[in-house]
Amino acid sequence: MLSRHHEPTTEPQIQLKSRLLPTLVVLLLLLQLLLPYRGWVVLLTGLGGAWLVAYLWIRSLSRNLHLTREMRYGWAQVGDRLEERFTLTNEGWARALWAELIDHSTLPDYPASRVTGVDGWSSNRWRLGSVCTRRGRYTIGPTSLRTGDPFGLYALNLYYPDSTSILVTPPIVPLPTIEIAPGGRAGEGRPRADAFERSVSAAGVRDYHPGDSLRRIHWRTSAHRDALSVRLFEGTPSSDWWIFLDLQQEVQVGEGWDSTLEHGVILAASLADRGLRSGHAVGLVTYSEELVWMAPRGGENQRLEILRALALVALGRYPLSRLLQRARPVSSQRASLIIITPAVTGEWVQALLPLLQSGAAATVLLFDPTSFGGRGDASTTRVLLSKMTVAHSVITRDLLDRPESRPGQWGQWQWRILPTGRAVALRRPPYATWRELS
Repeated sequence: MLSRHHEPTTEPQIQLKSRLLPTLVVLLLLLQLLLPYRGWVVLLTGLGGAWLVAYLWIRSLSRNLHLTREMRYGWAQVGDRLEERFTLTNEGWARALWAELIDHSTLPDYPASRVTGVDGWSSNRWRLGSVCTRRGRYTIGPTSLRTGDPFGLYALNLYYPDSTSILVTPPIVPLPTIEIAPGGRAGEGRPRADAFERSVSAAGVRDYHPGDSLRRIHWRTSAHRDALSVRLFEGTPSSDWWIFLDLQQEVQVGEGWDSTLEHGVILAASLADRGLRSGHAVGLVTYSEELVWMAPRGGENQRLEILRALALVALGRYPLSRLLQRARPVSSQRASLIIITPAVTGEWVQALLPLLQSGAAATVLLFDPTSFGGRGDASTTRVLLSKMTVAHSVITRDLLDRPESRPGQWGQWQWRILPTGRAVALRRPPYATWRELS
């Protein structure tokens, strides 16, 4: 069954492309009146009839041609496949030999514009699948539709203002080699190898997520559900995670996907997801055009809020040292500070000292500028952090070059082959109905 139609808010615009034929018809009519001749009648009948047919044709299309756009999802991650369905319906007798769809969406690399056609009393439906390549907030629609009559005398312009907003969040990738120093324990500032694996007793199961340890898979439940499930444990680490993302423009290196900016955003999103799934309350502090200050909380809503915030951040002028200074009143012995920065010169280290003295534990993730095509040496800062017993790691550009870190899961299937040879779905595309743009 066809979906309901969206009528354009503006009237259909019929444009006469050439005045040659009307001029000839008028001249032939005058000649017939002044100098009656059978040849004028034949020409007048033929040309006038073509003009009349073209006009009736374009009028039928203006009243009976409709376009409907529908989407499955209202948000996606970078690398995910966005699906849209188009339906061009013709409820009249006149055939649209050609129809040019002009898409005014702001989503980058979204090839929705096309040329098609539709017969009379019929419809033409097609789907569009496109991979989201850049994070941010975009609009899908509005849409313009152009067509004409078979003789090329008239052009019809239809405008459909319906649009919808879509948020493309940064991807979440597994980070198996990065460990976070736990807050509120002996040896603060030092990573603990089993911080994410130690548990007391199993409290339930949940769906498998990329990056989960294979040792936590509950095989009996996985076989019953025909999809991998992992155990949930009580007694998981309870320290709050504060993620500090440095967006200062002066210290960023690289361009586009191969930049410390995008790697930092992806790293922050992935760590936030990891912390929330491990039972931590996770917060985010950063500054792009304005301050983003999200106090640590747990749950799926916090995960979505962090992803929304990271989807919209851009380069800013606020230095990392000022972000750390603003965190002094809220630091505590239960806080784990995760600092993500490409500032290898380390001017911000002085601002970190009061937080460490208050009992917080810190983990510093330094980007290697040389791997992103820049200059800089992090050795001095690393020595200083080591003297302060602060856990730290150097992040290079190949963080996202690993096969397991390739983004893109929403709307796609992922499979794992068990030792028995049986294929088990790790992720199924969530069922979502088509909804029209509005």
